[in-house]
Amino acid sequence: MNFDLIVIGSGPGGYVAAIRASQLGLKVGVVERENLGGVCLNWGCIPTKALLKSAQVFEYIQHAEDYGISVKDAKADFGGMIGRSRNVAEGMSKGINFLFRKNKITTIEGEGRLVRGKKVEVTDKGGKKTTYEAAHIIVATGGRARQLPNIPIDGKKIIGYREAMTLDKQPKKMVVVGAGAIGVEFAYFYSSIGTEVTIVEFMEQGLVPREDADISKELTKIYKKKGISVMANSAVQSVDTKGSSCKVVVKNRKTDKEETITCDVVLSAAGVTPNTENIGLEELGIKTDRGMIEVDAFYQTNVPGIYAIGDVVATQALAHVASAEGIICVEKIAGHTPEPLDYNNIPGCTYCSPEVASVGYTEAAAKEAGYEVKVGKFPFTASGKAKAAGASEGFVKVIFDAKYGEWLGAHFIGANVTEMIAEVVVARKLETTGHEIIKSVHPHPTMSEAVMEAAAAAYGEVIHM
Repeated sequence: MNFDLIVIGSGPGGYVAAIRASQLGLKVGVVERENLGGVCLNWGCIPTKALLKSAQVFEYIQHAEDYGISVKDAKADFGGMIGRSRNVAEGMSKGINFLFRKNKITTIEGEGRLVRGKKVEVTDKGGKKTTYEAAHIIVATGGRARQLPNIPIDGKKIIGYREAMTLDKQPKKMVVVGAGAIGVEFAYFYSSIGTEVTIVEFMEQGLVPREDADISKELTKIYKKKGISVMANSAVQSVDTKGSSCKVVVKNRKTDKEETITCDVVLSAAGVTPNTENIGLEELGIKTDRGMIEVDAFYQTNVPGIYAIGDVVATQALAHVASAEGIICVEKIAGHTPEPLDYNNIPGCTYCSPEVASVGYTEAAAKEAGYEVKVGKFPFTASGKAKAAGASEGFVKVIFDAKYGEWLGAHFIGANVTEMIAEVVVARKLETTGHEIIKSVHPHPTMSEAVMEAAAAAYGEVIHM
């Protein structure tokens, strides 16, 4: 069977690219070895948010008296939470199947491999091989949990994010290795339902080390209040899984002091690695760098007609980045003139509690880039809506160029801030200045007022602080 476009992988990069290509009149086939939607819909973004919502609801119930409500004997049903999460994921995957049928996209089940002559060889579960041809092929095979050499994932006592979403039994004690988005989200979920959690992070900044330093400090303070132990600037030396428990040896990188932590399970949350092995890259001579496929601004590899998007290229490993890359790639293939993606205006969201959201430069990075900056910060303790909602933790921090007023970055921590960051993304895309934000009337009472107030604070005009 011949296609205009074959996409290998149906994650948020692959399925979005396929749908957009179909809208543009291309005949499209998608190769998928597991479930439609990839890691994001089945094992990442969506099911984790379902778990986190369950944890949030349980926390609300535990603090119901703060809202004048009496609730007795509330218990966390671990199995029920896991079951709900899986049901949500399955429903979303079925939704992609519907969208494929609607857009007349052919689903090809099996393992895809590039072969010469713009062909894809697909091996199904029974071992049967079928070859398909296309004028254009997009590699969107995504990524998987990165394994640390001294912490090999066995799926039982040392687990990755997949196992963390499907454990049969809630652990009493857990060590989370890595304090990025995956680590802090699972730490919050398990801690909120009663698991004793310790987070070990290699970087000195600690929690969410890629975020602005003020965000890390605030989240660390809040997590410690929740009873989560945070070990920053530390490395796991070894994990002994013999016996009924795990013995985790952790070394402080500053003092060289070692400590042994006993737990039921270790969650390795050290990021993702690209799925670029055994898909035919070497045979076609497609250039890679440390496992990542090299592409141009429109995701063309060095081999004409072969493209790559998402976690297999050296850009942010985020679902919305993969989707944007997929759209730009197929629009270019279809003869349109899309703009290259601005990777400095990509929002990052972490769905722990409180949530974290950011875009653009951190304060340190802006100064390092040579900007003279104006920084404004507005705490949610001064927000009427936040106080009324019982969600006064956190703040909004904004960074502007002192010379021209350019909005360089924004960093939020608080309730629902992942829903607020898009304002900054759009404003930066439109080259909005700090004073334009101050003069844009924000509704009262809302959490989003904090954005206007923080901008006003940067220019010495804040009212409610």
